[in-house]
Amino acid sequence: MLEPTTPAPAFTLPDQDSNPVSLGDFAGRTVVLYFYPKADTPGCTTQACSIRDRAAEYDAAGAVVIGVSPDPVADVKKFHGKQSLNFTLLADEDHAVCEAFGVWGEKSMYGKTYMGAQRATFIIDGSGTIVHVIPKASPKTHDDEVLKALADLQPA
Repeated sequence: MLEPTTPAPAFTLPDQDSNPVSLGDFAGRTVVLYFYPKADTPGCTTQACSIRDRAAEYDAAGAVVIGVSPDPVADVKKFHGKQSLNFTLLADEDHAVCEAFGVWGEKSMYGKTYMGAQRATFIIDGSGTIVHVIPKASPKTHDDEVLKALADLQPA
């Protein structure tokens, strides 16, 4: 998993409407890039809806939020619409961006092992450098952790 002070890998992925979105599109802005395992699952829904509900706090912190999952665009679009999300979701179907950030790995559930995206969040500054990492984000405390980190990064 990438660490703070590392330049964030450049990427372009389709958003929920199939439009290409690049990290470079947000140059000069703070980006909260969060990876989640699967659209429309309980933990991912909790996390996404909390971000949606706290959008004003992210705006006040000057941050743009982008969610990335290894789902196809159709699943991302359905999830985005069903939950009335007010931020961008990206489809990393071939998991290349998950791999670039080091969040693609072996997981296990119910005795089965499989490859998937780990839940992790990267805060990237306006110059494209990773300034904070939450390696095992909890859906219930994610926003508190991210918003505290954003506040701590603000100049005094």
